[in-house]
Amino acid sequence: MTAPTIRPAAAADIPAITDIYAEAVRCGTATFEIDPPGEAEMLRRLSGLQEGGHPYLVATFDGSVAGYAYAGPYRARVAYRYTVEDSVYIAPADRGRGVGRALLASLITESEDRGFRQMLAVIGDSDHVASIRLHEAVGFSLVGTFTAVGYKFGRWLDTVLMQRALGAGGGRKPPP
Repeated sequence: MTAPTIRPAAAADIPAITDIYAEAVRCGTATFEIDPPGEAEMLRRLSGLQEGGHPYLVATFDGSVAGYAYAGPYRARVAYRYTVEDSVYIAPADRGRGVGRALLASLITESEDRGFRQMLAVIGDSDHVASIRLHEAVGFSLVGTFTAVGYKFGRWLDTVLMQRALGAGGGRKPPP
């Protein structure tokens, strides 16, 4: 199987990113958004993350975007500045091709290189076994499950919280 090319996301990727995310919003429970945002909003999100020093990556096959991933702030308060939350979305036609693992592995490396110390996964829907296994495969551990915290598609959904240390993790003081 051919490995995808992983690179930083660019504004030109926004139409594909928007389509991938719209499908996840309309058909899945990985995100608890109900209405898919348009290209202008997705570009605003991309720009905001990149301007804040957070990695945002795309995976491509032959130049076509197969998926994307980013690490965003876990929470806004300054004490959380070394902790990021990951998000990974794959185009339906490219699921099962190793895209998620390649993106998440690259996202971990990029986040470590930028000085982040903890990565959290807040996985929508405890039935999302593929995402849970993906995170386990790259070193995440289960922290816990929040039960019935989201309501979508006429049912209550859990979120699964997983965590992975980056670099020195919490073992050393972060840089000033």
